[in-house]
Amino acid sequence: MSVTVRASGLVKSYQDGARRVPVLKGVDLTVEPGQLVAVVGPSGSGKSTLLHLLGALDRPDAGAVEVDGRALAGLSGAELAAFRNRTIGFVFQFHQLLPDFTALENVMLPGRIAGWAPRRVLERARQLLDEVGLAPRLDHFPNQLSGGERQRVALCRALVLAPPLLLADEPTGNLDPVSGNQVFDLMLEMQARHRTTAVVVTHNPAIAERCGVVQRLADGVLRPEPAPDGSVASGGRSPAGGTL
Repeated sequence: MSVTVRASGLVKSYQDGARRVPVLKGVDLTVEPGQLVAVVGPSGSGKSTLLHLLGALDRPDAGAVEVDGRALAGLSGAELAAFRNRTIGFVFQFHQLLPDFTALENVMLPGRIAGWAPRRVLERARQLLDEVGLAPRLDHFPNQLSGGERQRVALCRALVLAPPLLLADEPTGNLDPVSGNQVFDLMLEMQARHRTTAVVVTHNPAIAERCGVVQRLADGVLRPEPAPDGSVASGGRSPAGGTL
């Protein structure tokens, strides 16, 4: 399951004391169903801000975001919360797991919030944790897991409701290179298997190169990042290089 994401003319600024600091100055982005797009750029360029706008965690000063043809601007706070729960899976740089919940309980949480039957969400959470090799760690708490294991739990939590859109903000940024590659391998595999539309913010050029399309955010706008051969990618690719 996947959706189309369209952002047009996104403008966002923040107040810094007496002055207004512009961050996004008219961002346009289209992500086709099943496509995996990486957004790169220097620190402070607004990558996380853009992701928050796409995920309805914040509202733009101007411009619009549509997910599967639905404009987010017209939704109330309650409607946005329900929309995020049903439609979007978030993965953050710092896993944001609840420390007093086991791995299994953390993954089950979105399903419980969505009102799924306990047995249904339990089976789904177990299935996902098994897919990422954590079946023996279901009852472990976050402080009993390695950094890579915690991020795998966070990935499972993001996907437990089978959301059509996955948004990942520096998903490997807090991990060592080996663990980071393992987590991203799993993310690519699961994104392709479930045909999830995905946008990944990353500082890591090696991670970005593995995505189907790379967009660079600089000076408040997005521009396609040329491939090593000088061409500009226009379609999503699977991890194996085929079209999604």
